[in-house]
Amino acid sequence: MVREAFWDVYKPGCDEHLIIHKLRDSAAFIKGLDFVACDSNRIVGAVICPKAKIEDEKSQEFTVLSLIVAVLPSYQKRGIGSRLVKRAMDDARSLGFKGIVIFGSPEYYLRFGFMNAKEYGIQTSEGENFDAFMALQLSEHSLDRIRGRFYEDDAYHPGKDELEAFEKGFPYKEKHVTDTQLKM
Repeated sequence: MVREAFWDVYKPGCDEHLIIHKLRDSAAFIKGLDFVACDSNRIVGAVICPKAKIEDEKSQEFTVLSLIVAVLPSYQKRGIGSRLVKRAMDDARSLGFKGIVIFGSPEYYLRFGFMNAKEYGIQTSEGENFDAFMALQLSEHSLDRIRGRFYEDDAYHPGKDELEAFEKGFPYKEKHVTDTQLKM
């Protein structure tokens, strides 16, 4: 399902299905922040919020969350992704997490209260910032004293060989370059 949701969206093919697979076996995984949406017996959407960290200039670390949400293309624009994200946010808040940091579409995530991460003094691990790098504080002022660079779990960075081996477990699917993919 995740493979179908992300195929050719951000790049030719995708690796999000492998990332989620690896996250579920990592120390970053939080069972209570992993949800699926079903239509009868078919999974049509999913959200996962693994642990991540922000490290300040004094090497002090703060635990936050990252987030990946996926909905099958034929089920998109029905509110499934929104319900999954809101559920994840509510449960993360109730578990005491301070914030969620993502790489995602501003047009989509602004509706949930996400803002450009620079508004909170948060940068990528490389010290950069751009529109798709966003953060959400889960309670009022919860990110006020957290500044620094954001680091997600290593599962977010699979190797090319690892992805090729993982892809062998799925039916062949042709990759395409599209005008809407992120330009590197």
